[in-house]
Amino acid sequence: MKLHWSPKSPYVRKVMICAHELDLVPRLTLVRSVAAMLKPNPDIMRDNPLSKIPTLVLDDGTTLFDSVVICEYLNDLGDGPLFPQERSRKWQTLRWHAFADGLLDILILWRNEREKVARLPELLDAFDIKTTASLAQLEKEAPALSGTSLSIGHVTMACMLGYLDFRFDDLAWRARAPRLADWHTEFAGRKSYKATEPTLAE
Repeated sequence: MKLHWSPKSPYVRKVMICAHELDLVPRLTLVRSVAAMLKPNPDIMRDNPLSKIPTLVLDDGTTLFDSVVICEYLNDLGDGPLFPQERSRKWQTLRWHAFADGLLDILILWRNEREKVARLPELLDAFDIKTTASLAQLEKEAPALSGTSLSIGHVTMACMLGYLDFRFDDLAWRARAPRLADWHTEFAGRKSYKATEPTLAE
């Protein structure tokens, strides 16, 4: 299987953590692919007309995107536990996944806006307000995260917090959400998380 991949993308990291947890990394051929908002990549577009990563090309030529679809496919392939089907866990797992993915979307837009010469102060304030409120809510939910077994919700939450560490060090999110920070520190000890750590040099 071919995976359009970049080490700095938190969405790609989500897929790679799942692949590590499910022992599927040897079955992936990683293709370094740059997906820029203002410059569609023709190499990616041959497999995904949206020019977005991650994109997974199966051995039969079928393509899968976006990250959650790829993660669920890998989970089925590896007969994994990341997408629980019992009602008691399913909806909380999917909610955590959607929550973390939604905050990731905000953070990436926020970062893009911060790098512009002509920034919109109202937009920057909106991103800040949403992020602050989200961290406050997740701080309340940290005990529940700690008290349940590994799922796609946990993986996505860890990737989102890792992106905060990587791109928003100035926010000092750990001081705002100490219990959430403790949970993240514990998750960060997993081999899958360490193996997918992004660096600015890459």
